[in-house]
Amino acid sequence: MFDLSSPPNPFFESPPPGTELRATDLPPASPAPSPAENPVWTGWDVLLIAVLMFLTPILLFSLILGVAHRFLYRALPWSQLQQKPTLALVAELLAYVAVLFCMIALIEGKYHVRFFHALGWNWPKARSAHLRLAGLGIVVLFGLQGLARFLPIPKSVPFDQFFQRPVDAWLTAIFAVSLGPFMEELFFRGFLYPVLARRLGTLAAILLTALGFGLLHAVQLGFAWGAVFIIFLVGVTLTVVRAVTHSVSASFLVHVAYNSTLMVLTFVATGGFRHLERLNQ
Repeated sequence: MFDLSSPPNPFFESPPPGTELRATDLPPASPAPSPAENPVWTGWDVLLIAVLMFLTPILLFSLILGVAHRFLYRALPWSQLQQKPTLALVAELLAYVAVLFCMIALIEGKYHVRFFHALGWNWPKARSAHLRLAGLGIVVLFGLQGLARFLPIPKSVPFDQFFQRPVDAWLTAIFAVSLGPFMEELFFRGFLYPVLARRLGTLAAILLTALGFGLLHAVQLGFAWGAVFIIFLVGVTLTVVRAVTHSVSASFLVHVAYNSTLMVLTFVATGGFRHLERLNQ
């Protein structure tokens, strides 16, 4: 005789005695993928710092203009006083110092974490790493200078006013290889990139961080899209370095090497900043 009864259904019928499934018999659940970055701060914190970086230089520049007009340049019209690059550099210097203290107060005061540790500064210990990063900055500069020949780059941009007098050129060069890249790396690669990477993923974070970096310099470049695009590519390179090395100091070294090479080339081309008129030829 054939048994025409249905085979036991393991989903609805009890298993034979001694064969009950236990929790330890089940395959382990796959762990949720960890985010690319997981900073202690939030996007709102980044927005606060961004507002400070934008508004503080404007407010300090207005204050410095008033002080300079009151005590140093009484006879000079306001329109001409606003064109003095030295005053703008002093305002930006003081603003960056103020914003840096706010950054430190936010991380160490609100989240009780050491500032440079939280940002992933991670200074490379090997000298060979320093040389490789510096070399990358130099290669990127010359590569993008070659690309710029095929883009509509204007001969004159607002940033050129910082190279009208030797003293302005020296101050600009010093700022461009020190506090300028330091603060830009702290904000873009230190604060902004990790939050975007946690929310959107690495690729989108790299592109958006580079876009913000390019837009920051757009005013100085007269919104010339070719020049802004070059800065965007610089931002992509710096953010990729940050993403690969997990080190803000690594992108800082590339940034300094890039700016330093540009300043050295300008120094040589103008005879030690003595013939700045050559920049307009």
